[in-house]
Amino acid sequence: MPPRSPLPQRHGLDAAWVRTPDPLPDGSLQFGTMREFLLDRLPAVAEVERRLAEGAFVDDAGRPWSGDEGYRPRTFVWFHRELAPEVPVPSPIPLLDRTDSLLVVDKPHFLATTPRGMHVRQTALIRLRVELDLPDLAPAHRLDRLTAGVLVLTTRRDVRGAYAKVFQSRRMDKTYEAIGRYDATVEFPLRLVGRIEKTRGDLQARLIPGEPNAETLVEVLEVRGAFARYRLTPVTGKTHQLRLQMSDAGLPLVGDPLYPHVLPDDPADFSDPLRLVARRLAFTDPLDGTEREYVSERELAWPSP
Repeated sequence: MPPRSPLPQRHGLDAAWVRTPDPLPDGSLQFGTMREFLLDRLPAVAEVERRLAEGAFVDDAGRPWSGDEGYRPRTFVWFHRELAPEVPVPSPIPLLDRTDSLLVVDKPHFLATTPRGMHVRQTALIRLRVELDLPDLAPAHRLDRLTAGVLVLTTRRDVRGAYAKVFQSRRMDKTYEAIGRYDATVEFPLRLVGRIEKTRGDLQARLIPGEPNAETLVEVLEVRGAFARYRLTPVTGKTHQLRLQMSDAGLPLVGDPLYPHVLPDDPADFSDPLRLVARRLAFTDPLDGTEREYVSERELAWPSP
């Protein structure tokens, strides 16, 4: 793990870092200067030469690298990444609760929990850090970008581990609501069980033969023609579990651009959200034993007949 960053956050984002590798087995060094290392390690879009001249790369003490220094193995170089423009997500992030340790919000659709890929500043974590001036804010768990609902974040570094264990060990009650296709021939409640695997770089997760690692209970709350509103209770927490299992059962969720088929993604189109919300979350607070329960107020729009 790197030491504490010498650079403050910028736009709610922590500084990035790269570490120079160890000497080669024969004791020789791979580069002559720190400039050579940075040019080799960072992509062209990092504009190393320009940013060296601006003093944008610093050492552990916050001193700028000129690039002319002799190469130093086992050394950290800190910097802020250049950010590409992003389409603003036109939704506020309502607060459900705020304590000395926790921030609980009702995350909107289309807003990722944490920075990833092209979504950086337009994420729940970064927006909340900036809007509420909470630089140590961190998620206790995650909702994917297209899923709305109850999201819990911690406000202090010293409590992160305690709350993370609650979610990692699934010591909480969590239910979702969704609108999807309805099939009158299917008997409910329905228990979906299977093995889910997701390959890095593949947009879709897949159900494959093998020992089950994913389980979801599906209950019908309301039927309107060809669609139904469902309560989904996941026993496990695999990536895209609810969306994939519902699609595989012939009950795909309305507004899903990945299941059963991958559709084109327009980051500026917010007209057809995935009809999936993390509706209710309850757990015992690991710090003081308080029984906490939160309910999302997000509404799911029924599709046109």
